[in-house]
Amino acid sequence: MLVNISKTHILISFVFLLILSGAIYTYLENITIPFRLSYPQPSTMIGRTDVNSVTNWNAPLVWEGTFDPVVIDDIYRRMNPRVAVVVLAVGKYTRFLKGFLESGEKYFLVGLRVTYYIFTDNEQDVPNVTLSEGRKITILPVPSAKRWQDVVLSKMKWATVTIDKQIRNEADYLFMMDVDSVFHNRFGAESLSQMSAVLHRGYYKNINRDGFPYERRPESKAYIPAGEGDYYYTAAVWGGYLEDMYRLVKYCYEQSEEDAKNNIEAVWQEESHLNKYFLYNKPAKVLSPEYLWSDYDAPGSDIKLIRISQLVKDYAEVRPNGGH
Repeated sequence: MLVNISKTHILISFVFLLILSGAIYTYLENITIPFRLSYPQPSTMIGRTDVNSVTNWNAPLVWEGTFDPVVIDDIYRRMNPRVAVVVLAVGKYTRFLKGFLESGEKYFLVGLRVTYYIFTDNEQDVPNVTLSEGRKITILPVPSAKRWQDVVLSKMKWATVTIDKQIRNEADYLFMMDVDSVFHNRFGAESLSQMSAVLHRGYYKNINRDGFPYERRPESKAYIPAGEGDYYYTAAVWGGYLEDMYRLVKYCYEQSEEDAKNNIEAVWQEESHLNKYFLYNKPAKVLSPEYLWSDYDAPGSDIKLIRISQLVKDYAEVRPNGGH
């Protein structure tokens, strides 16, 4: 039986093959073959012995010497995530922006895409800082506050609103950070996880859980009973997946609002609510106090390096209500 194949059919088949071959070529052209990394062989027997590097819920507890920066940077650079950093710089706290931003460009997630979201009531005081490729600053105006406690709590409010309306379309990870800090060493991709909490430098060793400054008044939404608790975490640095951070930031804001309706304010504002949340929603990664130290304190031998540190300052002078 003879099959009548028209010139039209032949032409269509030829065009289809051209398109298919072009698609295959484009696909093969875009395949990335990983280059060979050179790094020391990891060991199952050698590591830090002076500190604990895993929690009792099997989450990493990150210290210098517990990871290889070459390996972990390669993993995340392939992923090429977008990272948002939210800071609040109102009143006299705008003076800290220059040091925070310039040191961040030197040490914070170098090689990754970062956007600094700056909430401020003094837009004209935001410094002009040279940023690396793929990094930018977004300025977001907010009203002034009369108490430093209100400054802290308003950060949760404005972050909740802005994440919902803007940041969730522009980032994969989000960090909340205090602007009165300076980076001193690498703060790298080892800090990234679904949810990363930072141990407070003042309460990370040889402290019974009942000695943590949790909110102990049952009237507050941040209440943690005696006999409960894992660690005490700082609210000056914390981060994670964008949507997980949104849930936590919104939680801190809403719980603070509920407290306000009952005429109570948690002892350490959003930090108290943060610790309540992490007690019942364990962080995926715990970062050592290397990831937020303070210039007020000398580090012990277990702190091999300081990655970021809060500055010494006159609270009575920089805070709107004199530090009280």
